[in-house]
Amino acid sequence: MFTVAALYHFTRFADPAALRGPLLDTCQAHGISGTLLLAGEGINGTIAGTRAGIDAVLAHIRTLPGCADLARKESHATEQPFNRMKVRLKCEIVTMGQPDVNPAEGTGTYVTPADWNALIQSDDVAVIDTRNDYEVAIGTFDGAIDPQTRSFGEFPAWWEANKHRFHNKRIAMFCTGGIRCEKSTNYLRQQGVEDVYHLQGGILKYLEEVPQDQSTWNGSCFVFDGRVSVGHGLAEGPHVLCHACRRPLEPADTQLPSFEEGVACHHCVDETTPEDKERFRERQRQIALARARGERHIGSL
Repeated sequence: MFTVAALYHFTRFADPAALRGPLLDTCQAHGISGTLLLAGEGINGTIAGTRAGIDAVLAHIRTLPGCADLARKESHATEQPFNRMKVRLKCEIVTMGQPDVNPAEGTGTYVTPADWNALIQSDDVAVIDTRNDYEVAIGTFDGAIDPQTRSFGEFPAWWEANKHRFHNKRIAMFCTGGIRCEKSTNYLRQQGVEDVYHLQGGILKYLEEVPQDQSTWNGSCFVFDGRVSVGHGLAEGPHVLCHACRRPLEPADTQLPSFEEGVACHHCVDETTPEDKERFRERQRQIALARARGERHIGSL
């Protein structure tokens, strides 16, 4: 059983590049796999490994500037959900493309999972799912609005085009672990929205803490690792990943004529060229050869 830790923290790193090497060395020394992003605005990512290894990496991160009170959300996986360890330098730890947005200067009002149902069931509250369309497709909260964005960077334009719909409404927002809401609620406050709230700890914390018989969540929650999705109690979900387009699939989707492992699914079969598909087939052949030799494929998870 592997411990999976999802974490983020907004703080100011004067020189993120200087932090990368020691962080990667610590992760590798303790057998940790996953992805961590470093930027001038902080750290974000998900890692997996042994309990002792995760604790060692978290202890190291808490020594970084402003990270002493780092929080994380933990779950478990029966198999290592990542193929390797990556520490990447980015302009943003979650890309919104709004340079004036700074969650460290204020966000929406945090709402605990225990209080979330009562808030979103209020008549004067509009509930907005800030995740991407393929994430929303496999699960969301009752009555939530889907902006149908393909990336988080599209959210500001969506808000500008739709803000008239929310006159005299309180806004409640949620995302997988909370990081996108840190930015989206700060952005809405900059746009003059006073009553804006977000789910503390995100969907993952809600699924961990709220019993299924009291839940207003429907479906599964997409996660960015080899588990693909989780459900109530953070149990691993049924979904698999199309390695061509990175969208989640139901097991039945793999039986459709459009599905070819690593090459296409019903979502993307018409989105790629024959040349793309042949390139994907060659990648799959290399993966199969590596598996036959008993090697782990170091793909892009």
